[in-house]
This record gives sequence, C-alpha cells and structure tokens, in this order.
Amino acid sequence: MSNDVPPQSRKTLWLVAAVCIAPFVASFTAYYFYQPEGRVNYGELMTGRQLPANELKLTDGKAFSFKQLEGKWVFVTVDDAVCDAYCEKKLWQIRQVRKTQGKYPERIERVWLITGGGQPAERLRSEYAGTWTVNADNAIFEALPYTDARSDHIYLIDPLGNLVLRYPRDADPSLMKKDLDRLLKVSRIG
Repeated sequence: MSNDVPPQSRKTLWLVAAVCIAPFVASFTAYYFYQPEGRVNYGELMTGRQLPANELKLTDGKAFSFKQLEGKWVFVTVDDAVCDAYCEKKLWQIRQVRKTQGKYPERIERVWLITGGGQPAERLRSEYAGTWTVNADNAIFEALPYTDARSDHIYLIDPLGNLVLRYPRDADPSLMKKDLDRLLKVSRIG
C-alpha cells in the first residue's frame, strides 16, 4: 500500500478547502475594508437625544407632555402661531406622510411647537385636525438641533422619546415616507 496521494485528489482537496474558506475571507474583507458610500435614510440621523419630559401647555390651555405620546412615532415642526406658507407646507407634508401609512396611521402623531405663544388660526386648526399645537418652552427648543433656523426642519421622534431624524428645508415627502415605512416595518414598539 502506498501513502502517496494522486495529484488529482490533492487538487480536489485544495479546491474544497478554498471553497470553504472563501466566504470567511470575503466577509472579513468586506467588514474591515469596505466602507459604503451611501446611506439608507433620507433624514439626517441624530444622536439619540431624549426630549425633556417637562410639562407644557397646549394652545387651548390643557397640559401636555411628550410622555403622552410614548409608544408613537412623532413628527415635530417648530413655527410661530402666525403660520407662513412654508409652515403650512410642513404641516401638509407631515399630514400626508401620516395618511400614506395605510393601516398604520395611528402609530404616528404630529406636533406643532408654537414659538412665542399665541393661537393658530381656526382654518389651520380645522385643516390640520389631529396635530397637537403646543406652546413650547426653551428646554424643548434646546433639544432640537438646527442649522440655519429651527423652523426650517421637520423632526422625527421615536416611540421612546428620542430624537431620531431631522429633515432639511423643503424635504421630499416621498423620501420621508420611505424612511417612515422602514422604521415602522422594523420597529417592535410604536
């Protein structure tokens, strides 16, 4: 009996070993050396900063706290009670994105933080019914990072009360919807 392995068997053995090791080498290389250029989300990802849980007032005088909305995804806009055209555009966008969620619109809330106090016009209150209109304080405003003006952005808060995404001025509602679709799909809470 000879201990020599035929060359054809040796070749087959090396081929099997290469096929078994290749996925490990490829995954190691991809994990440590490949950095993807793009990102999946449209909104700018915020560091998980928690919104203050202090007591606020709705424009009708009732008490309000973001704790009331725990378990829901929340779109937040910041504008004066005298709502200009861009303010109305943001209110329309967040209403429409919420409506496009089919059987899940109850998982999403909308909050309009009013700067400087005051009461929005009756037309706006009826047109955007369901939007919480809140006279906000400085603690809430300080928790919302901005670039040029705080009123340029739409913010998204997760069901645990963390600021998750910030959308730019003139955000594309269809891309906002895609972000929200992904979040609602993978979220086990809210």
